[in-house]
Amino acid sequence: MRSSISLGRIAGVQVGLNISVVVIVAILVFGLAFGRFPLVFPGRSWAVYLLAGIVAAVLFMASLLAHELAHAIMARREGVGVSRITLWLLGGVAELQSEPRSPGADFRIAVVGPATSLAAGVVFAVVALLTSATLGPGLVAGMFAYLAGVNVLLAVFNLIPAAPLDGGRVLRAALWARWGDRVRAAITAARAGRGFGYGLIALGFLQVVTGRSFDGLWLALIGLFLVNAASAEEQQTRLGSALQGVRVGEVMSRHPVVAHPDETVAELVDRVVMPRRLSTYPLVGDDGSFAGLVTLNRVRHVDPAVRDVTRVRDIACPPAEVPQARPDELLIELLARMRGSPDGRAVVLDPEGRLIGLLTPTDISRAVQTADLHGHASGLRGADLAPPYREGPGHHRDAA
Repeated sequence: MRSSISLGRIAGVQVGLNISVVVIVAILVFGLAFGRFPLVFPGRSWAVYLLAGIVAAVLFMASLLAHELAHAIMARREGVGVSRITLWLLGGVAELQSEPRSPGADFRIAVVGPATSLAAGVVFAVVALLTSATLGPGLVAGMFAYLAGVNVLLAVFNLIPAAPLDGGRVLRAALWARWGDRVRAAITAARAGRGFGYGLIALGFLQVVTGRSFDGLWLALIGLFLVNAASAEEQQTRLGSALQGVRVGEVMSRHPVVAHPDETVAELVDRVVMPRRLSTYPLVGDDGSFAGLVTLNRVRHVDPAVRDVTRVRDIACPPAEVPQARPDELLIELLARMRGSPDGRAVVLDPEGRLIGLLTPTDISRAVQTADLHGHASGLRGADLAPPYREGPGHHRDAA
């Protein structure tokens, strides 16, 4: 899940918005400003309803962000790195760099999100009561009451025991503690998530074909996401089990063909791209330090007319955005850091920071085949969703 808009760092975690978040915000604003609020609190101008809808949407997204930040902060306390938080159409994703080391840590990381949403619901409920007591029952108090209800709904829905929902993480932690086998527990939770997803798809389809409600389309969309995410999570778990103990140095490509940062794109094409036809070229400076990464896709995007004057450093992925590893690092830990990386490659450096190897999708596939497992490492960690939330004629749907 890529971030289209960066919000910077909050509590030390990189936070971003996927462009699809605009859709859910628009649904929220439209559904509230032209549906629920005029129906429940008639007599105001459209500008007042629109302002209330915008404020409610912003506060909902803030509470969703708080939910994800709670996951991230707890994960860091448990020794698990956090790559980023991304808000998108169906909710939020906190991308963890590794898995919890114990059932207890897994449980705490999972349950803190719904607990935060529940706490937000209580806070909004208190604000609604205080507003109603001071200003009287009306639009403002109703807006906070709505936010209280939707946060409680968010907490309850995400505790359904089906991965990748938080309840699926809780189920995994419980089974892990009982069986002493994390892989078996994770696969069981993923299968529960897939079954729940298929159930939502069937229910949504039934609602649509019977003409009862177009909410079925939203249910089916959430169900499809759950099926895909749960399947990817099961695959990732099996991959992690198969590659247990494999080191980066065992599977990396040694002595990769490199380029100089000041070389032009045309020179790179003539010197190595055409003769060698490799997909990836690390950049190495005069001092031997790693200076970036160029792929064929980046080269193709350069207009042939300007390749003679374009330096490869200008099109390269910056070193800070390329996952880096040591040869003795576990491969599965590196794969977790590679999720969402711009080019899907990693470089292997020695203790002095000099390039000694490259890890590409081909290397990963070869390692998987060696382990007699077909597939690839993918998936999202910590996806939080909420079901449709009916609001009358102008209903909208929430995702968290």
